[in-house]
Amino acid sequence: MFKTIKSLIQRPISITLFITIIAIYQASYLNSTYYKQVLSALSIRGINDIVFFCTMPLVVFCVIFILLNLFIWPRLIKLVASILILISTPVNYFMATYRIMIDRDMLQNALDTTQAESFTLITPGLIIEIILFGLLPILLIVLVNIKPIKHWGLYLLRRLCSVILAVLLIVLVAALFYKNYAAFMRNNSGIIKYLTPSNYIAAIYNQYDYLKYKNLPFVELGDDAYQEPSANSNGQKNVMILIVGETARANNFSLGGYSKDTNALLAKQNVTYFQNTTSCGTATAYSLPCMFSNMTREDYNPKLANKQSNALDILQKAGVNILWVDNDSGCKGVCDRVPTIDVTQKYQNASKLCQEGVCYDDILLTDLPEYLDHIQNDTLIVLHTIGSHGPTYYQRYPDEYRKFTPTCDTNEINRCSQDALVNTYDNTIVYTDAVINQTIDLLKRYDNRYNTTLMYLSDHGESLGENNIYLHGMPYSIAPKEQTEIPLVLWLSDKYEQQQAVDRQCLDVAAKTQPFSQDNLFHSLLGMFNVKTTQYHAQLDILGTCRTTLNHIEPK
Repeated sequence: MFKTIKSLIQRPISITLFITIIAIYQASYLNSTYYKQVLSALSIRGINDIVFFCTMPLVVFCVIFILLNLFIWPRLIKLVASILILISTPVNYFMATYRIMIDRDMLQNALDTTQAESFTLITPGLIIEIILFGLLPILLIVLVNIKPIKHWGLYLLRRLCSVILAVLLIVLVAALFYKNYAAFMRNNSGIIKYLTPSNYIAAIYNQYDYLKYKNLPFVELGDDAYQEPSANSNGQKNVMILIVGETARANNFSLGGYSKDTNALLAKQNVTYFQNTTSCGTATAYSLPCMFSNMTREDYNPKLANKQSNALDILQKAGVNILWVDNDSGCKGVCDRVPTIDVTQKYQNASKLCQEGVCYDDILLTDLPEYLDHIQNDTLIVLHTIGSHGPTYYQRYPDEYRKFTPTCDTNEINRCSQDALVNTYDNTIVYTDAVINQTIDLLKRYDNRYNTTLMYLSDHGESLGENNIYLHGMPYSIAPKEQTEIPLVLWLSDKYEQQQAVDRQCLDVAAKTQPFSQDNLFHSLLGMFNVKTTQYHAQLDILGTCRTTLNHIEPK
């Protein structure tokens, strides 16, 4: 083998042979995850299905062969081939390890990931993969000698003939297996997002297209917004804390029926748990702007979401004080126009709750008492948690919350047993339960001064190895329910219930029997602060149908 490699490096080879070798490597190993996904989705019933599957590497090889032949100069071909291998190697590893798909949303997640979060994805397996199957092949590409071009006319003619031959092979496959490809791709449309390099090339292009919208003018919504005093006003200010969860899935909340007691503390509070709640997306970068937008999931346009007023902007226009406190990877544009505190940045070197640029969610409560002491107007405080962010679930909670064992204390979660992985994730929910409980207890201390409320809503769910899928970010149309079903918890103080004339029995019944989603957040926030505007729709307000007086908010 080493003699062959040495001979390959020392002896000049033709450009056609060089391109062929690169195309074979890209079409085979660097697309191994794609073929595994195809095999899992393809029902092989006979020789025709076997031959159909075997045509896939041939087609991929031909496409990559044609792509590389579009570049004339050998040095440029070497550069392009090296870039493709350098990107495809970690992409294939992540897809194989976590079964994630590569698209614009996943690329946006990567761009939004903090440095600390990025380090959690660097594993020994990834490093070995990049060295053996990325850097080593690139080194060979750099060292290999390609025969010099003596006759440009003959050289270009040979290249053209090679491309024509590859095109004819694709046409032949299409002629023989068009129905197979059409049916398979129609029934498994998302599977193409496992195919490299087309998946990340398409993602990069779509991200470029998305960024073009940055220059669009900002659209002001809710200029007509104003607060109307409640019919049962007691003269006190309304103070609400909204906790935005990170990667918490409904399936693991004991408030919703989960067999393990992950919500022991909240079970003792007078909270309402909404049994059937879904997210707008499967990633923070998508769901977070969506849940604060007036657009529903069906008509949501991520290109426009941060180019128009959201719920926070409209509340602020109406006179409600807003404070966004962040312990995650930022607000994705949602809090750009309201007061914001990045507690991770503020306390990362000054608190025992923070280590290596990541803080436990207790840190969010550090400055709250002082802030609550000086409130003069109705106020909404948003606490953006790091919650259950993976893959390092074991780093999301202090040791005293290690309730379920054994745990998966590594970022190579695919190597852990299912029980250990779920135990670790459940411990993050136990800790989240404690953080929410502490926040409610804090609000209770101000019961004599304010009408207080708290809502907890996660941004999206998480896969924990079910069907060999990990983490999140799958396209919504094919995402498993673990990534789209999320917890929603609401706590209302007695004074707030009385002021808003909330029928608690009605609310509890609705929470158990009616479907809810992140579409409800925009209108519920406006409704809970009695904000009147044409942007508000009572039917999407969580409390809209459970007020016993005619206190619904209609457009002025």
